Amino acid sequence: MAAATLLGATRLLSSPLPRPRPPLLPPRRGLRLLLRPARLPALRAHRRPPPPAAGEEPARPQPLLALDALRRSVLDSLAALKRPALALLLAGALLAAAPSGGPHAAALAASGGRVGGSAFSSRSSSPPSYGYSAPAPRGGYTSAPFYSPSPFVSFGPAVGIGFGGSGFLVALMGFAAFLYLAGFLSDSSGNGSVLTETQKTTVLKLQVGLLGMARSFQKELDQIAEKADTSTPAGLSYVLTETTLALLRHPDCCISAYSTADVKRSMDDGEKRFNQLSIEERGKFDEETLVNVNSIKRNKAGSQRSSGFSNEYIVITVLVAAEGVHKLPAINSSNDLKTALQKLGSIPSSKILAVEVLWTPQNENDTLSERELLEDYPLLRPL
Repeated sequence: MAAATLLGATRLLSSPLPRPRPPLLPPRRGLRLLLRPARLPALRAHRRPPPPAAGEEPARPQPLLALDALRRSVLDSLAALKRPALALLLAGALLAAAPSGGPHAAALAASGGRVGGSAFSSRSSSPPSYGYSAPAPRGGYTSAPFYSPSPFVSFGPAVGIGFGGSGFLVALMGFAAFLYLAGFLSDSSGNGSVLTETQKTTVLKLQVGLLGMARSFQKELDQIAEKADTSTPAGLSYVLTETTLALLRHPDCCISAYSTADVKRSMDDGEKRFNQLSIEERGKFDEETLVNVNSIKRNKAGSQRSSGFSNEYIVITVLVAAEGVHKLPAINSSNDLKTALQKLGSIPSSKILAVEVLWTPQNENDTLSERELLEDYPLLRPL
């Protein structure tokens, strides 16, 4: 019995002691703990960038930088289009203010003047004959027709000589002389037609560019066109002489020129070339406002009104067709132009076949711009 009691006491001492329970909280404190909000983990704060130094712009996020660049490009584009837009608005306002329609509408196109004429129809283009007629016989000599033994050639009357075969010898010598003369006069490069220097026709062209300040020159051309009798050779000579003198009186206004001389084998070829050059130059006009050709006159200058722009350039073209061979110098300076004008003005009226003077603009309020000058007259060379 005692042993059992001792064993129980030993087990009791060897077992761990129970932990003491915490005392119960008062009801108010426990309710306060239950109602306290739960603590969330602290958020990690981002570091702010350091403030910019003096004079530097603050750094912006990437989306803001892209929007700012787009805004700047739009503003720059609008600024670049600002001046052209104003210019277009101004031009539109000027065109809208100008009267439109009707015969008195303002003309912005190049007007043209034309004066001259042609005498080709009054000149015969057939070559002169080179026939020979023997003089009347004297004394006891008689003339009798001589027939050549060749079936292709026949001769007119030949002088008969009273002794034997001498007449045949003389006729043979005359036949040889005729063949030599025909070969000398024939044009070896052509189709067998007989041509000399006086039978050829030369077509001359002189083109001069002037500054638009030469308004008096335009008035002189108008006066020449109104006064000239272009139906006679004397009137054509007057047009040529007065035009060359008018150009010689304005050497300071001449800024460019061009010349050419085209020699043709016959008057027909010369007339074709002359008409071709005339049509080519007339095609550069938008309208012929003053015309006096072969005494056929037309004046439409009253339909032109001021366009509001200053006259920039004037171009005059002189076309001449003359009998014989004539030449003009290549124009590279003012002295060359002066020489060419003097040669044109000195052509005799008896040799003149056709003359035509064309100029643009004809109306003093019309304009010929530098772009039109370079496009329509590319052969003009500066002096």
